[in-house]
Amino acid sequence: MADDRPALRELAARLGVEEGYRSALDGSWVATTDAAREALVAAMSFDGATEHAAERSLAQFEQSSAEERDGRGFDAETCLQGRSAFGVFANLYSVRSRRAASVGFGNFRDLEDLVGRAASEGGAFVGINPLHATVHRPGDFCPYNPVSRLFRDPLYLAPESVPGFSACRDAQRVFASAGWSRAAEALRRSPRLDVAGVESAWLELMRPLFARFRDHGADSVDSIEFDRYRVEQARALTDFATFEALGDHFEAKGEGRSAVGWRPEYQRADAPAVKRFREDHPVEVEWHAWLQFEVDRQLGSVAQAADRAGLSIGIYTDLALGSSAGGSDVWSSPDLYAKGVSVGAPPDAFSTLGQNWSFPPLDPHQLRRDGYRFWRRLLDANLRHAGALRIDHALALRRLFWIPHGAAPGAGAYVRYPTADLLTVCADASREHGALLIAEDLGTVPEGFSEQLQARGFLSSRVMMFERDDDGFLDASRYPTDCFVTANTHDLPPLAALEGDADLELRRKAGQIPDDATLERLRQQRCVDRRQLGERLGKDGFLDTAEAGDSDARAAAVTAFLCATPARLVGIALDDLADEDEPINFPGVPSELHASWVRRMSRPLDAIFESSRARRMLDAVPPRRRGKSRGS
Repeated sequence: MADDRPALRELAARLGVEEGYRSALDGSWVATTDAAREALVAAMSFDGATEHAAERSLAQFEQSSAEERDGRGFDAETCLQGRSAFGVFANLYSVRSRRAASVGFGNFRDLEDLVGRAASEGGAFVGINPLHATVHRPGDFCPYNPVSRLFRDPLYLAPESVPGFSACRDAQRVFASAGWSRAAEALRRSPRLDVAGVESAWLELMRPLFARFRDHGADSVDSIEFDRYRVEQARALTDFATFEALGDHFEAKGEGRSAVGWRPEYQRADAPAVKRFREDHPVEVEWHAWLQFEVDRQLGSVAQAADRAGLSIGIYTDLALGSSAGGSDVWSSPDLYAKGVSVGAPPDAFSTLGQNWSFPPLDPHQLRRDGYRFWRRLLDANLRHAGALRIDHALALRRLFWIPHGAAPGAGAYVRYPTADLLTVCADASREHGALLIAEDLGTVPEGFSEQLQARGFLSSRVMMFERDDDGFLDASRYPTDCFVTANTHDLPPLAALEGDADLELRRKAGQIPDDATLERLRQQRCVDRRQLGERLGKDGFLDTAEAGDSDARAAAVTAFLCATPARLVGIALDDLADEDEPINFPGVPSELHASWVRRMSRPLDAIFESSRARRMLDAVPPRRRGKSRGS
């Protein structure tokens, strides 16, 4: 049977479909099936349905290769001047604010506040979740499943920071009204993000500001800057703004915002019907372009504030792995994406059925034919106003797990990507922007891949909860130098959750833990984790025996431990400073079972940084990791 489809197997191999993978469940070899090969080569627009078709496709395919150029990205040494550093990272939208104009969604005013607080502690950076444009509907909001990775979510705009806010009578009338104030206060107080309510209240302020902008005419300074921005962003902005205007139009008609559900004549950006819509609705398209202009301006202002405050790196942003199938990126450049497949992960101990993330993968061969222009645009867009960029699931620079539509995750296969070419583009972008690149290279990492990333100037990711051997947690000296080290990630419980097992109960309720026996086993493992962590912190001199049961003392000891590693960068989670005990995300759990990404901070920033817990954690950062703002 192994030789039944030799032409298909050769075609699939040439296109990058791997022969199989080692199961994370039991270590067994999982071979790629011919059914998966046939579906995956079809996703890359090649016909392998029969041996004759596969032979014809193989003959048509010309393997191109690009020489790997020498060169690293931006060096963490011109940036850090030989010292190690630390910073704070946060889910920006979850930040709570007392400001009267806040509508329950952390924005760029809050980011500027966080920048100032990090700088006052001698921090080098503030890290944030992806700012990508997202869907503002209950159950759909997720920073890591955006409609576009090229443009940002306008909800991060602070209305009171838009030029002319105080002089705009219509906006001020709304702002002063009792009804709007009550709605905004309710949104601010809510423990959960009400993204639809946020958008509604936010629009009541932003629409009048846009009308005022248009009333000022083409000769105003704002209009001149806006026109310059539109020229600079060119077709990409026009497509995105048109997509958003179409989304408004079709949603009002009950047809939804996803391009997948639109009428066929509107499902591509270059369709004649789309061109007619853009010509017939210029103000609606301009509205969405103007929002992106204001987003760019406000984020740029925060970046300038970070520079003035003395953050040597500034803002570090996050690049998500992909874009939704019905989103702007796929609608604007459909030929770059594989058809009939989704990105996901094979079964592992965390998700025994595997995961399907429902967004389409970029076709590696189309990327090459495109000259990697789209990949470079992604990097440029996300490095704009940033001093560092974290690339989520950086293993995608080596391979991605593709799942045919309608198949279970276990029926998928890995597809290789042109690593050398992609890393070359990354290095070029890093140097030109003068920014660090951080690779989220966690999980089952192919041998030599992390070293390949580091050779190109990337900082590798290290998470304390994963850094163990048979004896328990690794000591601080065993961490590498060229890395970014944290206690946890957005996919893991915060430190306070590890003091108990409430998060395990939530996972059981959501069905991620299949039965009570497994729950009990995980509870026992949590006890072991707690004990081993306490032993490591005590052995290394960061935690006194008398304080072993004190949650705040343990969090401060974890901070001291991370700062004692050779790692160039240490990240402290705002969630940990705030003593949050609920994870922000339960990977692989459907929104109908548990709503991830909607938990908000329990306290505003000032209360967090004034708390005894935050003070103990921040005071545990040694002088050698601090900038000039605080005791260097």
